[in-house]
Amino acid sequence: MSVALRHTWYMTQRQLTAVVRQPAFMVITLIQPVIWLFLFGALFRRVVELPGFGGSYLDYLVPGVVVMSALSSAMWAGMSTLDEIERGTLNRFLTTPVSRGALLNANVVQQAVSTAVQSVVILLLGLAGGADYPGGAGGLAVLVLASVLLSVVTGAVSNTIGVLARQRESIIALNTFLLLPLTFVSSAFMKPELMPGWMRHAVDYNPVDWALVMSRSALAGDPDWGLVLGRGGLLMAAGAVAVWVSGRTFRAYQRSV
Repeated sequence: MSVALRHTWYMTQRQLTAVVRQPAFMVITLIQPVIWLFLFGALFRRVVELPGFGGSYLDYLVPGVVVMSALSSAMWAGMSTLDEIERGTLNRFLTTPVSRGALLNANVVQQAVSTAVQSVVILLLGLAGGADYPGGAGGLAVLVLASVLLSVVTGAVSNTIGVLARQRESIIALNTFLLLPLTFVSSAFMKPELMPGWMRHAVDYNPVDWALVMSRSALAGDPDWGLVLGRGGLLMAAGAVAVWVSGRTFRAYQRSV
């Protein structure tokens, strides 16, 4: 294992320990998706009666809630980075030999691990509520992977914002502004075929929808692996770019201290 990877794992363990020591936060992050799952499931259950929809709405909704939860959780990664800056912890780590990439990316990895656990819990709750997963274990694994990839993209972008803005209000305002458009201009709750024309075109450029298409394609009874690989490739490319940009931003921060 390279030094950078080893340092990233050590720093990630530090982040995970901090999360485990806040049980109230862990409970809240799990309760919120449950509310979305069963509230939206009850509210929109008759949507399946629309021509062209069909099937069980809960089956359709579970991937949407998994992906939406990944998005909303990872959007706050920049807040953790800002906390480290304000407490002076980050600057103290800069005086040590620890890998600079590990300092910034540890909370992205922590978000990815937390997202994977959260996704599994939502899938189990969906199963308990009567959801069906025709794609089996392979499809479920792809859904968890898609949510993790989206959390990496979102977490790295949030880190960049945290380092650049260095203000809680800016992060909160931007997250609040982006969360609903990114979620609702996607197929999280409605099939694209039933959306207005402009929205159908917009979802093609939305990373949230890439994760949804990847997930639902793998969960289908007859998976479309071309779509799975295509959307997965887009998410991986977006994640690589987001991590690279956050790294460049962090190097600029180093020069400023």
